[in-house]
Amino acid sequence: MASTARTGLGEESAKAVYDRLKNDRVPYETRAENCAKVTIPSLFPKTSDNASTDYTTPWQAVGARGLNNLSAKVMLALFPLQSWMKLKVSEWQAKQLVTDPEQLAIVDQGLGMVERIMMSFMEANSYRVTLFELIRQLALAGNGCLHLPQPDASSTGYNPMKLYPLSSYVVQRDSFGNVLQIVTLDKVAYAALPEDVRNSLADFGDKKPDEEVEVYTHVYLDDESGDFLSYQEVDGEEVDGTDGQYPPDAVPWIAVRWTKRDGENYGRSHCEEYLGDLTSLENLHESMIKFSMIASKIVGLVNPNGMTQVRRLTKAQTGDFVAGRKQDIEFLQLEKTADFTVAKSVADAIESRLAYVFMLNSAVRRSGERVTAEEIRYVASELEDTLGGVYSILSQELQLPLVRILLNQLQATSQIPDMPKEAVEPTVSTGLEALGRGQDLDKLTQFFNGLQAIAPLMQDPDINMSNLKIRLANAIGMDTAGLLLTDADKAKRQAEQMVAQGGQAAAQGLGAGVAAQATASPENMQSAMDTAGIQAGPIG
Repeated sequence: MASTARTGLGEESAKAVYDRLKNDRVPYETRAENCAKVTIPSLFPKTSDNASTDYTTPWQAVGARGLNNLSAKVMLALFPLQSWMKLKVSEWQAKQLVTDPEQLAIVDQGLGMVERIMMSFMEANSYRVTLFELIRQLALAGNGCLHLPQPDASSTGYNPMKLYPLSSYVVQRDSFGNVLQIVTLDKVAYAALPEDVRNSLADFGDKKPDEEVEVYTHVYLDDESGDFLSYQEVDGEEVDGTDGQYPPDAVPWIAVRWTKRDGENYGRSHCEEYLGDLTSLENLHESMIKFSMIASKIVGLVNPNGMTQVRRLTKAQTGDFVAGRKQDIEFLQLEKTADFTVAKSVADAIESRLAYVFMLNSAVRRSGERVTAEEIRYVASELEDTLGGVYSILSQELQLPLVRILLNQLQATSQIPDMPKEAVEPTVSTGLEALGRGQDLDKLTQFFNGLQAIAPLMQDPDINMSNLKIRLANAIGMDTAGLLLTDADKAKRQAEQMVAQGGQAAAQGLGAGVAAQATASPENMQSAMDTAGIQAGPIG
């Protein structure tokens, strides 16, 4: 076990920091448990629950369906199947390093190769599975923590990321929301621990091979170096060989929030914002289902002084005749239809509101026989716009850190070439309207459509077409380097064309002279034909 004295945020042991910061986490856990009761109870279990716990199923499925649907759509918006990241060279750095626009295109081609390598690495290690579970945790509990283990340079084996739910980690942030320290809790079987760790734990008594041992991982900001330091701790003792040091933009632990609250260490969830409607719908559905069960019970009332005999009625077959009076028998009815209608209308209104906030497809379509596709696209885009703030937070706290960590790890293992940090800038795209690299194609398409629109103005002497094309590209947000010819490029191309045209004219003049000389006399014609290997023949 290590005995290095730590300072600053690392003075306390990892377990002590975890126990101290756990009190600040309790209210967020309570709210997450309340949200789980009306959506998916097994998604955020209590600390006392285990694999044999039988969770109570909610009376309605709107919460569970909405949570899964919202998570799937956010997953599609943040991590589509095509590339959602883009590495680009800083425009200022590019103009300083490369003067030829064609070289910039070659640099972009190399960066595109790096993007494909990173996407292949994520797919090969099943990042998408863990990311979807993270988004479900964010929508329900508002918080989650990812750990990206360092890949082994000598091995290309399976290296997935790990997700810590809110109940398995604590985090402390400064007033700006920057992470100061994170402590994660893992419960590992005693037999899975390294041999030196097991030997050190032997002093605390014998442990069974399947007995769980708590392993704490402490990641904190070092105020002296400005880097993040990490180590692991078991039973209050630091484990040798587990310490690490990372720059701030390459810490392989990412604490993610659904929404940001100033001064709070944790975020709030999407379900928490609509917990009132979810709880009301749960209670209404419980009442209506119980009412329906009572109302569906068939009970017949018989006049005790009547002449109709119940025994004969129960024995009678279909089509039989039984002596009796119709007035002697009446079936019990609750006569609560009006009350049930009120509850049903309120439940329908709540369900409609929840369908909008959870982006269910049923909310997109209006009631009608003919609903156009344009209506669906328009309303769907409005629903997606409501999550614009969530996209902004997740792009800064999830997507960008993920790209930076992968860049650092893959460069360290020589799976991608080293790139200068000051020159290469990773960017990400979010939202269903900006699925990955499709933005670039849309900009090019808009630019060429704009050129076609202004083509009739080419003959207008009052319009500077070169300036108009540059303004059109700037309005779309395109870099015109290498796309539009400069004055120097035009002069160079014109000179090349003049040289080519001059050589062609000279060749044509030389050929005409030779032909004239060959046809000046029959002897010259015959000599030219013999030289070319042509034999004369009759015409016709």
